[in-house]
Amino acid sequence: MSEVQKIVHKKLNELQSTAISGNDISSSCLYVSALTIMYAGQYAWLSLLIVAVVLFLFRRIYVEVVGALPLNGGAYNVLLNTASKRTASVAATLTVLSYMATAVISASEAMHYLNTLLPWLNVIIATVVVLLIFTLLTISGIGESANVAVVIFLIHLVSLTLLVLAGIWFIATHDLSTLHLNWNTPIKSGGIITALFLGFSAAMLGISGFESSANFVEEQEVGVFPKTLRNMWGIVSFFNPALALIIIFVLPLSTVGEHQTSLLAYLGEITGGKWLAYFISVDAVLVLCGAVLTSFVGVSGLVNRMTLDRILPNFFLKQNKRGSHYRIAIAFLLLCVSILFVTAGDLTSLAGVYTFSFLSVMALFGIGNLLLKAKRRKLPRPIKASILSVLIAVTFIIIAFYGNILLNEDSFFTFLKYLFPALLVVVIMLNRTLIIRGIIAVLDYLYKP
Repeated sequence: MSEVQKIVHKKLNELQSTAISGNDISSSCLYVSALTIMYAGQYAWLSLLIVAVVLFLFRRIYVEVVGALPLNGGAYNVLLNTASKRTASVAATLTVLSYMATAVISASEAMHYLNTLLPWLNVIIATVVVLLIFTLLTISGIGESANVAVVIFLIHLVSLTLLVLAGIWFIATHDLSTLHLNWNTPIKSGGIITALFLGFSAAMLGISGFESSANFVEEQEVGVFPKTLRNMWGIVSFFNPALALIIIFVLPLSTVGEHQTSLLAYLGEITGGKWLAYFISVDAVLVLCGAVLTSFVGVSGLVNRMTLDRILPNFFLKQNKRGSHYRIAIAFLLLCVSILFVTAGDLTSLAGVYTFSFLSVMALFGIGNLLLKAKRRKLPRPIKASILSVLIAVTFIIIAFYGNILLNEDSFFTFLKYLFPALLVVVIMLNRTLIIRGIIAVLDYLYKP
């Protein structure tokens, strides 16, 4: 029994915790620059800097909440302690939807990258295999999962650093004609303010994963959580604007659209040669797979917490000898695979679920922080975010939400189609006693003589 307890209570250090969440948020570097440039053009780097400011505000918001309530669950946890179980369940449902979409999209995108290197690969079958591998890895224990995440994370940082250095060298050894051409290109979306607004809305996808660390805080060593937020903020605040600037110096904006799905690999080929393009592609496969692992670890911590709060059946509490909740991992795998086959590998609709779920969770966390200040003022906390900074951060999230509705109206309605059935399941679980009593009353009425 003591041996099992040692395994169960093994805590993650700073590097391991950062790697698990960091693979998700840093994988955005592969696509967010291209996405932002599509809407903000030569001002994309400014949109990405605004995102970095918003993320900086959320650092203090998250540290205050988790410092006061150091439990798994993220937005669900804070709303459970400041609002009601029903409100908290909405946040939990949105978080699970976000993780589901992240896992399927990341696994599929990773296999699309691999398909460019191995044209004979069947993308859908390979995606299922990736999901299965990370299910088994999650079942094997969080320590083993973290070690794999660390390797992927370090390779990704090396890859991004090489790309930035190659870009700087290319700019230093070539003329600035491309920059002059791009700088004088008319903005497609209208004025500078509109371009920055749409670019910012698209760029907010670049911080998905920031909320993940709060969902497995109980598995982290004391004092590690704030450091994971600092590390993730530093990575995306540097690499995303830097890569956008390098692209504006090196590539004509008219070519960005045709290379959107693998823009960084194309940038690597121009600035460093074929070897760098291949290295970026291999890195993309690895780090996108790492984002799948983030989803499994995050959803495991969240669903376990929901089960302990009697929102979900006790069936999910069962642990194996390594202390992992294998039934949660298997259920999440089945959900992901079913979604993959329902969409037949066309994941455009899931992108909307991913976008709006993530933004909703961030906004609810900010609202939870305000409720914590009002209702649980006596709880000790290491840092306090000012009310003004919380309001500004939540306002930026609402602006991004509205901007993404303008950019992807169809995706918003797809998000609602996934959200309502998920909420229905949670409502049934929350009111199961009342529903059972109602069924018994109806049966008594129908069958009693």
